[in-house]
Amino acid sequence: MRAVWLAVVAMQLGLAYPVLAQDTSNSSPSAGNPIGEKLPLFARNHCETHKNPANQLFCADPELIAIGAKLANAIQERLNRIPDRLPAIEENAEWLQDRNQSCGIFGNDPIRSGDIEPIVACLSKETEERIAILRDPNFDCLAASTAAGTLICSEPSLAEADSQLNGLVRGLIDKLKDEEAKDAAAEYARWIRDRDRRCRLAGKDNLPLAELSSAQDCLENYLKEMTAGMRAAKGDPKRVFLRELAASRPNVDAVDLCVTRIHRANACDNFLRVRRVVDSDIQVTEQSALVTAQIEMVVLAPFSACSPVASNCTGTCWDIRAGKQGPPQPRNRDSFGVTNRIRIEKSFAFQKTENGRWRCDSSALKPVVSGTTFSGQ
Repeated sequence: MRAVWLAVVAMQLGLAYPVLAQDTSNSSPSAGNPIGEKLPLFARNHCETHKNPANQLFCADPELIAIGAKLANAIQERLNRIPDRLPAIEENAEWLQDRNQSCGIFGNDPIRSGDIEPIVACLSKETEERIAILRDPNFDCLAASTAAGTLICSEPSLAEADSQLNGLVRGLIDKLKDEEAKDAAAEYARWIRDRDRRCRLAGKDNLPLAELSSAQDCLENYLKEMTAGMRAAKGDPKRVFLRELAASRPNVDAVDLCVTRIHRANACDNFLRVRRVVDSDIQVTEQSALVTAQIEMVVLAPFSACSPVASNCTGTCWDIRAGKQGPPQPRNRDSFGVTNRIRIEKSFAFQKTENGRWRCDSSALKPVVSGTTFSGQ
């Protein structure tokens, strides 16, 4: 699974250029590009394949190439400390955008030749500071952006219990092979979303700590329950992960389970993270149910607005400029940017099984009832 996360991080950092090193094109990619004209490594490393000027600089400037490699290692060290890695990858993407803007790089807008030197100096300084911060184990709490994370980090006993649980989960997942480990991590992420719903912390990320304290007992009980379950596995990850389970009730938890399976089947975690699942309507009969829910996702790696990733992982094609779902447009080359938010509403069908549980009949996210997309910054 390490290679999967490294690939996503490499795309964010602009470290993917070596795969193109054997290109023998006779064209001059540096022509008309101030970065290419100033830095000789631009052409050799095929840095024109990067659209973002910051990634082009990290591809072409020798000092930034070295710092970029150090940053990738520091990010990997952090990912190795936590079992649910997608939130950390999301946080890193947001930091990259903030860093670029603070250094005078705005989206894919070109930069002037005279600005390259000070921008390189700024990128170098801010990235070195980031590397030092990432290597501090306390940063995992400092970077907490959810209501549950904030509450856990504010209470030493909760933080210690959470750390013990994370260690047990990492130990089990690390025993699995790459694809199985990735699927187990997705299951654990779903359990975290279930925890937040159970403790009524979902959607409360911006509330002050004083308004979250009522959930402390719920979090404590959840951590104890999960820790006991992980210890009961006795070192066998398949006693807790990768089991085909049906839902006990047709509700938002059942929808989350269904969405997780659909995303696993389509390798969606390479591009998207499910942030939140909220039900809006439930209709139940004796043997069937229809649950309508909203699913909010964040983009971790770019993909085209009307591509297999868009169709399989978000359930529709998109008119990104209008911020809504839309039919494929002729010659539409728009792509979702990193940290973009996507929110869809979909109705999920469930059937009651012989043992009284509920099986999701939806094998894909399409069609959706509605969809919106917006910037994450």
